[in-house]
Amino acid sequence: MNQHPYDALTPDLVIDAVESIGYLSDARLLALNSYENRVYQVGIEEGEPLIAKFYRPGRWSEAQILEEHQFSLDLQEAEISVVAPLVDDAGYSLHQYQGFPFALFPRRGGYPPELDNLDNLLVLGRTLGRIHALGRAESFSHRLAISVERMLAEAREYLLENFIPRELQPAYESLTADLLGAVTNIYSEVGTADLIRVHGDCHVGNILWRDDVAHFVDLDDCCTAPAIQDLWMFLNGERHDRQLQLSELIEGYSEFCDFDPRQLRWVEALRTLRLTNYAAWLARRWEDPAFPRSFTWFNTERYWAEHILELREQLAALQEEPLELL
Repeated sequence: MNQHPYDALTPDLVIDAVESIGYLSDARLLALNSYENRVYQVGIEEGEPLIAKFYRPGRWSEAQILEEHQFSLDLQEAEISVVAPLVDDAGYSLHQYQGFPFALFPRRGGYPPELDNLDNLLVLGRTLGRIHALGRAESFSHRLAISVERMLAEAREYLLENFIPRELQPAYESLTADLLGAVTNIYSEVGTADLIRVHGDCHVGNILWRDDVAHFVDLDDCCTAPAIQDLWMFLNGERHDRQLQLSELIEGYSEFCDFDPRQLRWVEALRTLRLTNYAAWLARRWEDPAFPRSFTWFNTERYWAEHILELREQLAALQEEPLELL
């Protein structure tokens, strides 16, 4: 059986890595819920536990990780509620131990925000407005940008060649060709001036809610994208519900950053990219033993049939009128 790089990431190695930069562990170790990377809570002698994040080898370059860190640290410096990496006395936030790049973070408590509470959406909008106001101030040099080619065209080809069951290939190929055309047409409206630095993966699992404050965590997917990328995932339910949610989000957002309503037309295109990219992400990680154990429903005929149905519904959504600001 082929070994996966994470097979070498033993509990002893995790503790040794943390201690290599000056902390003394009490040997208490708790693996946290993470798949792309490996994340642990590490007990510290006479101190609060730390969160150690071991980046997946070969996924990001050092420059890309450092750019993520700097963005987080800049947000923290602006007193925006993000969980940024710890910086050592030499000024380093990224460390290496036996081939694993890793970073340490303070532990923060909290729970996912309740999106059916409109007051919570107002707070989320305000926080994202502040994040994007800073995000507009500079540009990423190394981080990826949202891309139709990478997230739909390349994902589609990879799945067709390696994962889609033979009997479903004609339906999937035809449907995703239609999606590619529709998304390309819509996303071509995005101009250079629309692109800013964003969190990139704004869902409730990446927000710790405590004392009516939204603490944003895990900027591992921060990227260059239009502002709406960080807003649309908070919208759910029937159209009327989404309109109300959008109104609260943008009311808070606009206190700190202008929002261009033409971006609302891009919501379903971005949702399509996320759907296809997510399926391809699971497929590309299938050799990692953690994925078959955790995503037992993936790569079954039922999954692919339901995925195709979801994409059909998405093609219809691309034809609908976008939401409007009330």
